[in-house]
Amino acid sequence: MKHTNRFGLIVLMCLSSLYGCGQKTARQGTSATGSPAALERTTTPEQLKTAMEKYLQSAEEQKLGIQSVMVLQHGKVLYEKWWNGGEPQTPHVLNSVSKTFTSAAVGLAIGEGRLSLDDKLVTFFPDELPDNPSDNLKNITVRNLLTMNSGHDREPDRTKAATWAKAFLDWPVLHEPGTYYCYNSLGTYMLSAIVQKVTGQKIVDYLQPRLFDPLGIEAPHWDESPQGINCGGWGLYLKTEDLAKMGQLLLQKGKWNGKQILPKKYAVEATCKQVPCVPSWIRFDEARKSGLTPENSDWVMGYGYQIWRCRHNAYRADGAGGQYIIVIPDKDAVVVNTASLQDMQAELNLVWDYILPALK
Repeated sequence: MKHTNRFGLIVLMCLSSLYGCGQKTARQGTSATGSPAALERTTTPEQLKTAMEKYLQSAEEQKLGIQSVMVLQHGKVLYEKWWNGGEPQTPHVLNSVSKTFTSAAVGLAIGEGRLSLDDKLVTFFPDELPDNPSDNLKNITVRNLLTMNSGHDREPDRTKAATWAKAFLDWPVLHEPGTYYCYNSLGTYMLSAIVQKVTGQKIVDYLQPRLFDPLGIEAPHWDESPQGINCGGWGLYLKTEDLAKMGQLLLQKGKWNGKQILPKKYAVEATCKQVPCVPSWIRFDEARKSGLTPENSDWVMGYGYQIWRCRHNAYRADGAGGQYIIVIPDKDAVVVNTASLQDMQAELNLVWDYILPALK
């Protein structure tokens, strides 16, 4: 009997090894917080150890306030570190990284047939429209909101009306939608409001069973407007490893543990260049004058659905203060940062200078 049990155990171990061989999708392991839904860990390669020593030294020399870094390749965590007050168990403010999660909510609603990219914004807010809406306002679509191409010349000010939605709808739309890039966090708020209208749930609740639970992300906090709508463009708090899971999901084109969580078509489109772009703090003409080029800036590489393209054929979720989910498909890798700093290009340059070359 003992011999039979041992034989059965050997068979099970062999089958486990067989079906795990060559698997590059993320699998569960043990995190720095002991979470049972953690990403799998593996030994840090010597080349990456050396690179990370240089990375940390350069960050210190530049006085960059990076608070955490996590590096994944082939779905496994190769390196992780928290410092400067960062903690693995403490959710970090994400600022505009929140936008990528709002985009995911839009993609899921589209996949469920509740919404389409070509739906018109005005159809969702008939009671908050100005008396004589312009043709440009009437032509803004969900796609335009996702790509920061709503047609505004400047970002709307949410304090200029009784509700945030009305502030957006009242703001002049000087350009034809789809023809002019203007970074627009209130536009992302409108996406959050649209998803709430078509699902009957705040996006943080809508995402819980569809995204957060499958990825093993505990129910997060997401700030709201006075109208009880998640901010969408900002206000989400997550842990470093949560961000790494989201990056891995995007790298896998929306698939997680063999299941398509986010519609593949949407995941691919979201991470591709849909429109040309410039940094959020300047206009197109100002970007040209300032000397920003694809050779020296990751802010002029194009924009997807609430996701920035990068140099090195990479893409990223990007939040003020140095919050990043950087996906590098050519290396089957994800790099995550949380931080409190000003020079976000310097932070990205550390990834390109030290981490990227060490990934084989």
